[in-house]
Amino acid sequence: MRQALNGITLSWESELTMRVHIVAVVLVSLTGVWVGLSATEWAIVFSLYGLIMGLELVNSSIEALCDFVQPHDHPAMKRTKDLAAGAVLMASVFAVAAAIVLFYPKISALLAP
Repeated sequence: MRQALNGITLSWESELTMRVHIVAVVLVSLTGVWVGLSATEWAIVFSLYGLIMGLELVNSSIEALCDFVQPHDHPAMKRTKDLAAGAVLMASVFAVAAAIVLFYPKISALLAP
């Protein structure tokens, strides 16, 4: 458990993208409270938080390992890093799509005259 918490702390301290994800979690959570998400909708949102932030941790660890194994530019390491980053991007794009499906109708109803 200590190593896992250390990894999360390291990512907060060294990875801008993790801090961006944390800010997004706070903003989406506040919006979820505002629009009154149901328990099922919260479960979906929390699952997406875990997926994206977990993938970000895996991506960061892959990048760190690649940099350790091959400190100089190498096509295989670039490919590995790009694939890991692509996993984060793909999950993020689908998370945004899910957020639109969950939040748009509720926000529209709240803002309707």
